[in-house]
Amino acid sequence: MDKLLLTPVEAAQTLGIGRSMLYELLQRGELRSVHIGTCRRIPTEAIEEFLARLRSGS
Repeated sequence: MDKLLLTPVEAAQTLGIGRSMLYELLQRGELRSVHIGTCRRIPTEAIEEFLARLRSGS
């Protein structure tokens, strides 16, 4: 089974960007995340949605 939630480091690696850029995207609301206790996780579907917006130019 593939992971449904990624750590910020895993998400950054998946997108091919640095961790600080990932946190900027999260801060600007361009990439969704969820909190589980004190942990922040990025749903894989949020990454797919983000890439779809990039491809469409919006």
